[in-house]
Amino acid sequence: QVRLVESGGDSVQAGGSVRLSCAVSGFTYGYYCMGWFRQAVGKEREGVASIVNYGSISYAPSVEGRFTISTDNAKNRLYLQMDSVKPEDTAMYYCAVDHEWRGCSADRAKDLTYRGQGTQVTVSS
Repeated sequence: QVRLVESGGDSVQAGGSVRLSCAVSGFTYGYYCMGWFRQAVGKEREGVASIVNYGSISYAPSVEGRFTISTDNAKNRLYLQMDSVKPEDTAMYYCAVDHEWRGCSADRAKDLTYRGQGTQVTVSS
């Protein structure tokens, strides 16, 4: 059974940094698409970043240059480093994974098969 658990959410001031971590278990690595998406109160889900097994990375335009996605397959971890955060980054952040790597993109991260329960990031101005 695939299980994802996010951690690292925090309340920070604008301009600060947050590092999110996602512990992945029960997922057989090989071909995959992994990513992060977020959902703010009253808004639709928004794909943030994705990474494919062969290393290709994609970011939403709203976070390009500020966020960095990475993996540590040996530790079964997925990370999202968030720098220069803005109040509009405030949301619940979710990690997600899927064996279907074709079409993997930041936008698709919100539709991947397996996802965690989320971790809250709040950015104050």
